[in-house]
Amino acid sequence: MRTLFLSILFLFVTLIDVSAQIAVEGKVYFDQKPMPNVTVFLNNTTVGTITNSDGEFKLHMPDGVYELVISHIGFKTVKYDLDTSTYTDSLFFPLSEEKLALDEVVVVGRQNDEEWNHNFAVFVKEFLGTSEFSTSCTILNPNVLFFEFDPEKNSLTAQATKTLRIKNEALGYEIRYDLEHFSIENKLTTYAGYAYFKELSGRKNKHRKWEKNRLRAYKGSQLHFYRSVRNHTAQEEGFVIHQFARKKNPKRPTEEELTKARKIVASSNVRVNISKKIGPPKNALDSAVLTLNKARLPKYVDYLYKSDLASSDIVQEMDAKTYLKFDDNLRITYLHEKEEEGYILRNPFSKPRKALPQTSNIIPLADKILIYNEGILAEPLNVLYEEYWSYEKFAHALPLDYEPELQE
Repeated sequence: MRTLFLSILFLFVTLIDVSAQIAVEGKVYFDQKPMPNVTVFLNNTTVGTITNSDGEFKLHMPDGVYELVISHIGFKTVKYDLDTSTYTDSLFFPLSEEKLALDEVVVVGRQNDEEWNHNFAVFVKEFLGTSEFSTSCTILNPNVLFFEFDPEKNSLTAQATKTLRIKNEALGYEIRYDLEHFSIENKLTTYAGYAYFKELSGRKNKHRKWEKNRLRAYKGSQLHFYRSVRNHTAQEEGFVIHQFARKKNPKRPTEEELTKARKIVASSNVRVNISKKIGPPKNALDSAVLTLNKARLPKYVDYLYKSDLASSDIVQEMDAKTYLKFDDNLRITYLHEKEEEGYILRNPFSKPRKALPQTSNIIPLADKILIYNEGILAEPLNVLYEEYWSYEKFAHALPLDYEPELQE
């Protein structure tokens, strides 16, 4: 593998059809009484509002299928699948109190501030990322987070007692993020949540900067790629698609061979330098050392076998729907942007080199992967991302109603 880190960005998706507009109305209540100041929004968009004193809300949106989210501190988040084609009457949402005593857990977890600070630093790195944009991205209320580390599994999980407030000065958004899940295990980071994007206010020069950065975040992104594939314009928009197979490295010893070699070294009662190069083995100990030397080789090797694929080579149309459909794995190179220096030097032993076009891997976990109209995967956890797309994290997140042609 070319990278030891895999990242999954689990976004609850929204299908948007910009052909027509509709107004959706509703009411939120608790214990048969209207609830004011409740946040109501379409997930991962800039469309949202706050209920009035009578618990009422109204949202204007294009026709389509959405995930409507109702969020309020101290109450369970409500998720509702909204299809405007079947919407006729006002919607009513009862709230229920959050019963989890997370505050007590947080108090226990914060007794060791040094440990919390370390875990928070890890969380920020793996959630917001380490890219140039991440340096302008801040969690405004970090105290709502608490962490649990499992030393046996070497895993870290995070939960939040309240909605995270994230300010992204690079892209010009303040984001309310209901964290549903965050974990790091076996060098695999996964997180899930509901995001509501609000535009920051600023002068014209700031807006010009934000527009430029948003376009930069969009170009070469997963959102850009899937939209271009669905529209059969990937090649024209700068994407080069290769297909590769991943197989076990025949030069690397098996786990059984490594275990046997470790036992031989351990029972030899001789101080052995595993990294020392030796000639042809003269005995069983020499053979064991040579075997352990090869443990540093990658477990898998990638074999490119198809180059410059067209969008039509990796998608399948069925029942008026578009699916990603391909064998093995994909390597995606975006020619119009180069790697950041932070990506080049992301590993402890990385050396400076010339920046190359951004390259990412798609490892599918399902046979067919549905792409919604706006280029969003119906089931984001059906793929793993490696390389550049695992480097660009939440600091690069854009709302799903972002339209680049309006920003140029």
